[in-house]
Amino acid sequence: MIDAGTGNHVWAERYDRDLADVFVVQDEINERVVSAIEPQLYAAEHFRSQRKPPESLDAWECVTRALSHIASSNAADYAKAETLCRRAIDLAPRYSQAHSLLAFALMRKVILTGGTIGIAPVALAHAQTAISLDEQDPWAHFALGYAYFMPRRFREAATAFRRAIALNPNFAAAHAMLGISLAVHGETEEALRCIERALRLSPGDLFLVVITAICMTYVHFITRHYVESIAWAHKTIERHPEFIIGHRMLVAAAAMNGDATLVAKALTTLRRLQPDLSLAWARENMNLSGDPLERFVEGLRRAGVPESPQPAN
Repeated sequence: MIDAGTGNHVWAERYDRDLADVFVVQDEINERVVSAIEPQLYAAEHFRSQRKPPESLDAWECVTRALSHIASSNAADYAKAETLCRRAIDLAPRYSQAHSLLAFALMRKVILTGGTIGIAPVALAHAQTAISLDEQDPWAHFALGYAYFMPRRFREAATAFRRAIALNPNFAAAHAMLGISLAVHGETEEALRCIERALRLSPGDLFLVVITAICMTYVHFITRHYVESIAWAHKTIERHPEFIIGHRMLVAAAAMNGDATLVAKALTTLRRLQPDLSLAWARENMNLSGDPLERFVEGLRRAGVPESPQPAN
């Protein structure tokens, strides 16, 4: 794929397959090409928009640049994504994707940095606005599903993710998030299939790799496979060392597995990233419910996390 305006090389790939069933091969390649091109297009648009000063960006360019910040899973980048989405909305109040991406950015910032659920209604309102503006926008339904996570409305989240997938079958992140929303209700076999499909669709997308890794961490914790949950938590942290959810899950899974050495090491890092973490915070804010939430809190308790935030020294 070549940018006709500049002649720059945007994307290329080679696919070698056995042609025993040519139509299956054709469908597989079509699926992979579509899922591979989308992030490359956004990346190319991001680089183009970087050549402009922020005050001259139009709404589309603001959203494109916001998408690149969201891919980092870094708190500062999420703040930048939020600012860019708000500017896009100021420029084009009826731009559906600006609202949906703002909803997603708000939820990601809260979930990744140890914030509270107070922002969830704001994110939910923007996601609903996005759908009212463009019901056919898969990002709007994806953001709605994500916004449902913090209030633990997991069945509604699954419905929203399914709608996003119906609108864009190659929406890898929606497949992954559908997986975790199903896992919370014990539908772990289908959850694993969703996450594995997400990885097949976009194996080279760093943002998606992190999402799928943390989803696998959750699924294995939910199914009491703590060794596997620990392994996936490590994969998550390797890709994004500041990804606080990975550290929380690592501490809880290691504690439930009885690995005191790993707990001590992991808890030191977690306390640096979230010094006010407490069991009370986890009960209110972790996007788990029922028995998995109780076991997660028990894991933190075994690790030595206090019931309530401790005063600063």
